[in-house]
Amino acid sequence: MFYRGKYADDGDGRQMAPKRQRTVDPSSSFYGSPSSSFMYNPAPYGYVSQPPPPPPFPVVRLRGLPFDCTETDVAEFFHGLDIVDVLFVHKGGKFSGEAFCVLGYPLQVDYALQRNRQNIGRRYVEVFRSKRQEYYKAIANEVSDVKGGSPRASRTKSYDEGKDSAEHTGVLRLRGLPFSASKDDIMDFFKDFVMSEDSIYIIMNSEGRPSGEAYVEFENADESKAAMAKDRMTLGSRYIELFPSSHSEMEDAISRGR
Repeated sequence: MFYRGKYADDGDGRQMAPKRQRTVDPSSSFYGSPSSSFMYNPAPYGYVSQPPPPPPFPVVRLRGLPFDCTETDVAEFFHGLDIVDVLFVHKGGKFSGEAFCVLGYPLQVDYALQRNRQNIGRRYVEVFRSKRQEYYKAIANEVSDVKGGSPRASRTKSYDEGKDSAEHTGVLRLRGLPFSASKDDIMDFFKDFVMSEDSIYIIMNSEGRPSGEAYVEFENADESKAAMAKDRMTLGSRYIELFPSSHSEMEDAISRGR
């Protein structure tokens, strides 16, 4: 499961790295006082007018993940860090045991690397530095794998047919949301349908963090069925899976997240 457009082009994943600039205080005694008979006027330093280089993109690669690993497992593995996105990597239609994890700030990469060879379940997980380009390439491969005629896509045909035949009650479950996705993002995803923030429920995990799932109430069953056309379309850089659901299932999920 993507969340990668607006999170990916700013250098640090969240547009939250302020430019640092050094300034020289002309009133400092080093340069003398205004009444001094001798004034020292130094040439301006080059770094005063030059902004610092952009910070590195905060992404790490994980290897050796359990094959039933979820985004919540990764978030718990990096407990205390800000998780912007988790992208699981598939090869030949199967989960490879690898993933990319985008963090909130470049400094958090060093903390993430300290989790190297710690366990998720019974598997120890290796954590490596990665690059923006590697992350983007993985996104492109995943999206093309789902939308193209790959073996993975063909194996999901019967699963999709099951979705098509499911009964609609006006409620859809969304899976694969970026952890940073807001209600406004979901409303924009369904911009062709009438809804309000009160009809969107972002599900939290036991720690009060977004789980990557949400439920949306539509005006009626016909609307939710029509909205299934958005299944596997992208929100940011993540493709979102949609499932017909019910009010009782939605209420149970909301209760578990409280």
